Amino acid sequence: MCGGGGGGGKSQADIDAEAKAAADAKIAAEDAKRAEIEEKALEKREDIGEAVESRAESKAMRGGKGRRSLFKAGGGGFLDRFS
Repeated sequence: MCGGGGGGGKSQADIDAEAKAAADAKIAAEDAKRAEIEEKALEKREDIGEAVESRAESKAMRGGKGRRSLFKAGGGGFLDRFS
């Protein structure tokens, strides 16, 4: 028979100490995980910044004007050619 509620001979102080130790361990694990996530986010932010800069540099090196409208004056567009 189980007898029920004996608690295995642990006092309330022991139970409270175990609960506090478990809570502290959980907080430490969450802090470590948060620090790792923040570090990865910073690395991604730097990688994205480098990619944007390199893309801007490559566009500048091409020297193109980008997209030009066919209908704007002075752009050698449709209206300049056929009007």
